[in-house]
Amino acid sequence: MDSISLFLIPALPLGSAFLLGVLGRKLPNSAVAILGAGSIGLSALFTILLGVSFLASPPQGYAYSQTLFTWIQSGNFRAEIAFRYDALSLIMTSVVSIVSFLIHIYSIEFMEGEDGYSRFFSYMNLFVASMLTLVLADNLLLLYLGWEGVGFCSYLLIGFWYKDSLNGRAARKAFIVTRIGD
Repeated sequence: MDSISLFLIPALPLGSAFLLGVLGRKLPNSAVAILGAGSIGLSALFTILLGVSFLASPPQGYAYSQTLFTWIQSGNFRAEIAFRYDALSLIMTSVVSIVSFLIHIYSIEFMEGEDGYSRFFSYMNLFVASMLTLVLADNLLLLYLGWEGVGFCSYLLIGFWYKDSLNGRAARKAFIVTRIGD
């Protein structure tokens, strides 16, 4: 496994979040759970395999780098959608993906019977994709996109039970405090 599959680490949770957001209500809870937790599990597996490859045979410069495409280009300024996998990224992606997978496994049963089961897993997967983008970003603009994604998903998850006005207020408060903190 090499840097070619690096983009799959955040792309699997992102793709799953999209599918669950669009098709989730039409799927049975078992399919939602498999898609939600399975994508995070695959992301964790790719992280582990890439980490083993990285440690067994460190790449030149001690980092994998993968550029998907140029996002913005103006004169000498060039912002790319690019990921970097080095020793720090190895640790952070391992922690994020493995802990997130365990949280997803726990959430399968914990959220059973709740309204918005697929919405919850869509939010969780988007949260994980944002965290993985944050720790794998190869430039500050992409890091910022991941950071803001984490903040937005925190708002969504805190306000998940929005029918209770206290949860809605808590979500708004967290969003505002996060924006001020940023």
